[in-house]
Amino acid sequence: MAPETQVTQIFKRLDSAAALELVAIVAGATLMIIVVQRLMRWIGNRLQGSKRLTLLALVPLIRLVIILAAAAVIVPLLIEPSLQNMVALLSIVGVALGFALKDYASSLIAGIVAIGERDYRNGDWVKLEDVYGEVRHVGLRTLEVVTPDDDRVLIPHALLWSQAVSNSNNGDARLQCTADFFVHPQHDSHAARQALEDVALTSPYLYFDKPVAVVVNEKPWGTHYRLKAYPVDASQQFRFLTDLTVRGKTALSELGVPFAVAPAVQFGD
Repeated sequence: MAPETQVTQIFKRLDSAAALELVAIVAGATLMIIVVQRLMRWIGNRLQGSKRLTLLALVPLIRLVIILAAAAVIVPLLIEPSLQNMVALLSIVGVALGFALKDYASSLIAGIVAIGERDYRNGDWVKLEDVYGEVRHVGLRTLEVVTPDDDRVLIPHALLWSQAVSNSNNGDARLQCTADFFVHPQHDSHAARQALEDVALTSPYLYFDKPVAVVVNEKPWGTHYRLKAYPVDASQQFRFLTDLTVRGKTALSELGVPFAVAPAVQFGD
């Protein structure tokens, strides 16, 4: 028997009464969803704090329950409830779900690999694509990262297959911070380097058991100083960088070191 004929025989022929019942079920479920959404929103707007958020979070769940209940009533109207039909229908549904959930399965497998290889752990500061933040939870499907702006970002593990993962501390309590300074090439580089080292060594956030380094690169437009050091805790990295940058600029200014100025960009007509 041809597959098209087999699929056709799964479904019943609808008479007018069954068609009306089908329309009534769909219309009733749609109306119920609209009423529930508006009612929950109306009640939620009159609540405060966590109670409001909890109530609004129930809306998608209630909508899903209504849809599943309507589907459970509709399926017997459309399909002859026989063993052969159920097997054929489940085969079709299985193939459809296989295509629909392939990305989900890929994320699950990548999550198992990430947990086994310990690519990132809770407390690590990682960068995936354009997202940088602290790992708060490593699930089977997604990675939860909280950014410095306190945004909660869920990243699917499937990105491991195609994206590089930058892990700043890799399980350590400390990570390296780098403060950049761009100055004019005509200055005393030895004094500038020593001043930046002193800035790092006198910072209240500095972890003394890790080295302090000043890397100097000469560029066509000036001199680039990179002051590298470690804070006591990874969570202090932004306060540490701010302290190094502010006091570093002050120290260079006191030495009379002029800062580099980018030339103006000329745009054509």
